[in-house]
Amino acid sequence: MSIRISNAPCSWGVEFAEDDRNPTWKTVLKQCAAAGYKGIELGPVGFMPEDPAVLGEALAAHDLELIGGVVFRAYHDPDAFDDVLDATHRTAKALKAHGAQHLVLIDSISPRRAPTAGRAGEAVQMDKAEWLAYRDRIAETARIGSEEYGLTVGIHAHAAGFMDFEPELERLLNEVDESILKICFDTGHHSYAGFDPVAFMKKHVDRISYMHFKDIDPRVKADVIAKRTGFYDACGQGIFCNLGEGDVDFPAVRQVLLDADFQGWCTVEQDCDPLLDPDPVGDARKNREYLESIGFS
Repeated sequence: MSIRISNAPCSWGVEFAEDDRNPTWKTVLKQCAAAGYKGIELGPVGFMPEDPAVLGEALAAHDLELIGGVVFRAYHDPDAFDDVLDATHRTAKALKAHGAQHLVLIDSISPRRAPTAGRAGEAVQMDKAEWLAYRDRIAETARIGSEEYGLTVGIHAHAAGFMDFEPELERLLNEVDESILKICFDTGHHSYAGFDPVAFMKKHVDRISYMHFKDIDPRVKADVIAKRTGFYDACGQGIFCNLGEGDVDFPAVRQVLLDADFQGWCTVEQDCDPLLDPDPVGDARKNREYLESIGFS
């Protein structure tokens, strides 16, 4: 089994490059290595230095390999596409400079979707014209990443965006060519959306190119669904928990990957709210130790 485990700056609460609550990029690299990881994601473009020499030296100093990067932008907003394209090119250039392979596309949180996170039956839907334009924006950035930069591009479903629930993800997969768009599968977001991560993996494992490991606290999930709590408040209540403490069956996830002879990296994402006084280093270490305890190397 040639699967390696990395981590990501979001495990340190880094979601947006300009957030003044962020730790420094040097702190994230140092602490990621201290927690026992050999790989890390880029984080939001602009958080880590875009000068390849500066970042390359720091990665080498901590014996870390850059694995991939995420374009977390408002694909659902046609007026934001210039920003999407800017983030796509900047992220892809950074990945290419350091030999990283995975470009991950995520539709960011929408005010129209955040109130109904986890509740597919209540979520507002795009009409046909809006969907087609949305799909084409995703497909264009996938084409840029795969054809112009030679990267492996994966779509990542995310709570509170318009690429959230399993039917939406499968519709996109049916409409965009597999040669330019794979799947970056996030176990926790799939569970939060109300679907079975393992069942989805079994059905689509041949198209999964990259994994994000995240877990969901079932008690918090049940409470926020019952009370119709929005996404931001659910995060504040700790819906994302340490791996192995939630409802994602990681031994079964591992078995699906084993059966498919999956090769490469899987990245831990212990999303945390800086206002909850998290312990990112401790959580990163616990998550790595848990994965090792069930057979991941």
